[in-house]
Amino acid sequence: MTHRSTLAALVLFCCAGLAQAQFIWIGPNGTRQYSDQPPPPGTPPSKILKMPGRPAPAQDVPAAAPASEATKAKAAPTLAEREADYRKRAKAREEADTKAQAESRRKIAHAEHCENVRANQRMYASGIRISEIGADGQRRFLTDAERAAGSARTEQQLSECR
Repeated sequence: MTHRSTLAALVLFCCAGLAQAQFIWIGPNGTRQYSDQPPPPGTPPSKILKMPGRPAPAQDVPAAAPASEATKAKAAPTLAEREADYRKRAKAREEADTKAQAESRRKIAHAEHCENVRANQRMYASGIRISEIGADGQRRFLTDAERAAGSARTEQQLSECR
């Protein structure tokens, strides 16, 4: 009986390696992909590092050599570099939004100013008596000269609104 159980344990032990069949390949973004499923169709065989029935290639540790600019450009960005890029894009987007809001407020203020100037022009052109309230709280009517000067100022301001 012990001989049988030892043989069964040995068979199970040998089959356990087959049950852990793994595929390892380099994905399209340059990262290693680990799966028990085969890589997607179209993955070149040179990118498949390990598959059942084929041993994993030996990992060579490269000697400390200075990396060339071409190698640095092809290397995937680190997490810190990606975070810095994200923060830079977020800051640029925030600045663009702030600038757009400021421009929108400026356009609205300019439109309101122009509407007020047009209202003043209509008032000066209407021919009705125009009055103003002085610092002492008394109402005073504009003279014809003051009215002409006000109309000229309004025309000058209106030229900026066209």
